[in-house]
Amino acid sequence: MYTAVGSSNRAAAAGWSSGHQHGEICQLAVLLNPFCPLTTAKVMALKATVLLLLTLLIKARVQIVAGSALGIALLLLKVLVFLAVSGGLVLAAGGAALYTTQLRRPAVA
Repeated sequence: MYTAVGSSNRAAAAGWSSGHQHGEICQLAVLLNPFCPLTTAKVMALKATVLLLLTLLIKARVQIVAGSALGIALLLLKVLVFLAVSGGLVLAAGGAALYTTQLRRPAVA
């Protein structure tokens, strides 16, 4: 059978006592008290931790962007060196072919 449960009975049925609720209110008041040095130290430590983590996150993102830019520059340099070397090899091979054809021709006097 269903019976109506009052507010005090509801707290007791949920496992909460009025003393426990009062303790939570006192702890909340202590946490919000700016004159409590221990709580102030905890809050300042949390703020410092958040600031440190935020700084590290921004630093990591800057490093990724800078690393990407450096990687792209090095890749471009590598491609240009490859093109220059391959162009030099083509010129050397063309020069050697021209030289050998000049040697095989009979000398016209």
